Amino acid sequence: MTPLYPIIDKETFTTRGILVADFARELRDAGVTLLQYRDKTGTPQEILQAAVEIAAVFAGVEATLILNDRADLAALAGWNGVHVGHLDLPPAAVRRVLGAGRMIGVSTHNDEQVRVADASEADYIAVGPVFATSTKLNAEPVVGLEGVQRARALTAKPIVAIGGINRENARAVIEAGADSIAVIGGLFSGGESAGKVARDFLEFLR
Repeated sequence: MTPLYPIIDKETFTTRGILVADFARELRDAGVTLLQYRDKTGTPQEILQAAVEIAAVFAGVEATLILNDRADLAALAGWNGVHVGHLDLPPAAVRRVLGAGRMIGVSTHNDEQVRVADASEADYIAVGPVFATSTKLNAEPVVGLEGVQRARALTAKPIVAIGGINRENARAVIEAGADSIAVIGGLFSGGESAGKVARDFLEFLR
């Protein structure tokens, strides 16, 4: 699993007036090869359309495209996997929809959820929020670097840390035991382009 896992969050982009395809193109040009698309409010048609646009941007690139929540739409779009919350469709059910050979990720927010995810068909486990985050409403309590360390002791599966991660604290998160860091708001920094920020992350995490 690559160390940088950007999430293209529809709500974040809508409030900033950014087109999904344009942002995906910046990430591609920066060298990103793993990303997730998340749209919690769109219709199935809207989500599928965005998935098609992102896939077109990454056509010809060896990249892993993960859709949030919707296993059915991921299968229709030919994406590489699905990420679900700990209260969403369980990984075993997602596997029945996706079939073999596609990636399944699951979000966790405490040690017990990590144990459950470890015993499931999830291919990787997301842990967080590591730090306070502004890109998710009703976020779970912060787990801190200690939460990442505990998760690392509980599973051999790849860990994706998420929540409030930026260029200043990313290295500490990896050193705490994460295999990859998921970033949303961390890709936006003053007047810098998202592509430049993504390249910085990739350089710092190399």
